[in-house]
Amino acid sequence: MLTLSAADLDGLLALFLFPFFRILAWLSFDPLLGNRSAPVSVRVALALVLTVAIAPILPPVAKVALVSGDGILILLQQIAIGAALGFTLRILFAAVELAGQFMGLQMGLSFATLFDPVNGAQTPVIAQFMVLTTALILFAFNGHHLVIAALARSFTEIPVSTSLGAAGFAMVVNWAATLFSTGLHIALPVTAALLATNLAIGMMTRAAPQLNIFAVGFPLTLGVGFAVLYFTLIYLPPRIEQLWMKAMQVGAGAMAGVAGQ
Repeated sequence: MLTLSAADLDGLLALFLFPFFRILAWLSFDPLLGNRSAPVSVRVALALVLTVAIAPILPPVAKVALVSGDGILILLQQIAIGAALGFTLRILFAAVELAGQFMGLQMGLSFATLFDPVNGAQTPVIAQFMVLTTALILFAFNGHHLVIAALARSFTEIPVSTSLGAAGFAMVVNWAATLFSTGLHIALPVTAALLATNLAIGMMTRAAPQLNIFAVGFPLTLGVGFAVLYFTLIYLPPRIEQLWMKAMQVGAGAMAGVAGQ
């Protein structure tokens, strides 16, 4: 007759429970699935599937009582590790959305908004277009596979322990500080072209005061903005891939820093 002690039962539960909470925390902050449009049941089900797939290849987990001080600290650590990875990836999408807002403002489309399911608010159409394009680019070069592989590798490189560190949170804050510079860099071609267009319109208005600035300026800035955006989209995939790999590196360092390594 097979009998299990309380320690054996805690060990079996810890083998699945701690990885499950790390994966679920990542999915909760993930830029694609961690939004209001994705049902909670979908995230929980996907976390269960990934946990069942990853758990057999994980290193042995130290036997610890789940309902104890150490068990709660380990649980909080797993949530912090998963959240660190998800938040670093979300910052990239926030930078792309900010770039779209810069371009929409310069093009005169800041008043044209759509409902953004990621943030649950109204977002300019250009920003929504940039976010959707970025998501398609990430799926095109298997960026989601890279994230899952990094998360699975984290269980080997960052084993379950009871230590927590503040270095990982500092890395996330430093990465978030690059949000505005990254967004401005992505929007720079369109912004520079529209700045030149506005200067040309200003010179035309100065030379011909009877010129209707509203009848000429708005169609001109709109057309130039869309034209430059169309011709610069070809340079977006390599830039997004570079930023995604950088976010993955920062996420790996943040997870290690949160674990006190």
